[in-house]
Amino acid sequence: MPPSPPPAGRGARSVRPRALVRRAGTSLVPPVRRLVAERDALRSEVEELRHRSARPDLDYLFVMTYGRSGSTLLQAILNSVPGVLIRGENRGITYHLHEYHRSAVKDAAWIGKAGRRKVNPFFGIRDYPAEVALARCRDLVLDTLLRPHPATKVVGFKEIRWYQDDLADYVQFIRDVFPGARFIVNTRRLEDVARSSWWADREDPLGQLTVIEDRILAVAATLGDAAFHLRYDDYKDDPVQLRKLFDWLGFAFDEERIREVMATEYARMPDSPKQREEEQS
Repeated sequence: MPPSPPPAGRGARSVRPRALVRRAGTSLVPPVRRLVAERDALRSEVEELRHRSARPDLDYLFVMTYGRSGSTLLQAILNSVPGVLIRGENRGITYHLHEYHRSAVKDAAWIGKAGRRKVNPFFGIRDYPAEVALARCRDLVLDTLLRPHPATKVVGFKEIRWYQDDLADYVQFIRDVFPGARFIVNTRRLEDVARSSWWADREDPLGQLTVIEDRILAVAATLGDAAFHLRYDDYKDDPVQLRKLFDWLGFAFDEERIREVMATEYARMPDSPKQREEEQS
């Protein structure tokens, strides 16, 4: 016959509570410890990336405008300043990084803790390391697109593709990737721009330009001292009008040098039908 169970009483020991303790010790505590360790590792990586970030001494400057605004001249003027490197257009390539990051952050928030289960269709996205991603985006753009020289102190690019519906979010992404980034908004009399060969045969060019410019200026208005509005028509024949811009940037104003730059003819891309198709696609 099987032994009788011990009588209940003062000396009796409960089996179930110990089983629960043992179960908690083997199946619950290690996952918690592992999650804490993973969190601490990510924090350490983010901190390391912040300190290691290719060039912590760099300042960032971006030119926001549209086609045929005189921005190539402005690019040349800025690049004439020692220590400044403003790259040309890149067809809005950094917007694709914004889309990538936005999608991952959105899904990470949406899926919740269920996204940590290996059987979940979105397994893994819950722990998308946003801070690490921003730091890696910065390194990618610096290493491949901007490529600052050892003597570079200010780096960025000028771009004519700032017409996205979510422009405010995109600009915020740029600011997250490049801490302390500043923006020069370069505008020109829209009637003159609309008559240029780049815009003339497009449908309602003045209407399109008005929407683009209004959107850029609206975003710039939210940036405070991080944005400077510059009008091409003001400085194209009088470089002295750029003095306020240089003061804002903290650059020494060299009128003679700027006049030499403005006397140079700058190349621009041909207005071919194929190129226009690519721009509108």
